[in-house]
Amino acid sequence: MKALDDVWRREAPHVLGALLRKYSDLGDCEEALQEAAEAAAAQWPVDGIPDSPRGWLITVASRRLIDRARADTARARRETLDAAQRPEAVDDRTVPDHDDTLRLFFLCCHPALTRPSQVALCLRSVAGLGVEQIAAAYLVPARTMTQRLTRARTALRQAGAQFVMPSEQELPDRVAAVIDVCHLVFTEGYARTSGEALLDVQLAEEAIRLVRQLHAALPDHAEVAGALALMLLTHARSPARVDPTGDLVPLAAQDRALWRRDLITEGVELLERTLPRGHVGRFQLQAAIAAVHAEAATYEQTDWLQISVVYDMLSRVAPGPAVTLNHAVAVAMAHEPAAGLAMLDPLLDDPAMQRHHRLYAVRAHLLDLNGEPDAAAEQYRIAARLTSSLPEQRYLNRKLAR
Repeated sequence: MKALDDVWRREAPHVLGALLRKYSDLGDCEEALQEAAEAAAAQWPVDGIPDSPRGWLITVASRRLIDRARADTARARRETLDAAQRPEAVDDRTVPDHDDTLRLFFLCCHPALTRPSQVALCLRSVAGLGVEQIAAAYLVPARTMTQRLTRARTALRQAGAQFVMPSEQELPDRVAAVIDVCHLVFTEGYARTSGEALLDVQLAEEAIRLVRQLHAALPDHAEVAGALALMLLTHARSPARVDPTGDLVPLAAQDRALWRRDLITEGVELLERTLPRGHVGRFQLQAAIAAVHAEAATYEQTDWLQISVVYDMLSRVAPGPAVTLNHAVAVAMAHEPAAGLAMLDPLLDDPAMQRHHRLYAVRAHLLDLNGEPDAAAEQYRIAARLTSSLPEQRYLNRKLAR
């Protein structure tokens, strides 16, 4: 039921925020919210979506928490929930009308957690991504990610984390994790890791909305501005990324007339205001690369040399396999395919990258450019087998067949 999914994505963070304001424990509130979602999935298709779905979910989840407390012999738990022994039905007049999303983000980015755990917990609690989707983003098995999320919730409980905004002194340390989360949410919307659709436009636009909100709160934070510029410039290509059948259209074949010029203009202007301020971080550099792509009238006019230079800077500021993959493509296009292929060789020894389809897809592309069709075909075959995205799989199989 798509309508139910849309309501869930829109309302879940607000419902979780309302529960946390009253019951404080993230793990318990998430469990209650999940039970409320299951109840909604069973009841709403029959009775219809209520006038106040947020209020309905808050009421049902609250009752689940209270029922659990009544069955629990722990005195501390009973005292914590004593004030809510008889919840009244929630209607539009009593549902919180403020947005708790940032507050929820900062709770999940508590300093008691490691950065990977902060990001993973935000993706689960705030963005509502499934464990399998998060695991795919981290290149780990779903079971490993489930264990990581459980440990993160336990750590928050043990640290006595509260559902409050961080102090002015704490704020800078948490912002970087929030940006990472928003970027990962955006990436999952822009190029889904699994499923039948390549794009989840609503998810990508939700990530942009969150970063806009963060930018409004922290207008002088250069990396927040850089992240917003990057998402705008990248999302501008979305209308051209799939054909009418939903299949992937590569950058070289995209109809640039379909690109959203309003987002490109906004992203470039934001970047131009941000770059001269001083320290340049990874999101500003990635946005600069996206701006070069966006401003090229055709694929053939792309300034690959400039892109390769910026990727060289990015590889020093934020080295990683994904940067190496993209840097290799830029070097291959600016110089020669063999140079790009040489950059990929070390990644073949990385256990995580050995499971990632993009390594083999990029190698296939560069081998093809280098005049090695048989070797390219084998790499396309491996990439198609490894990806969980059906549009990407179809695209890779078409390349293989060719």
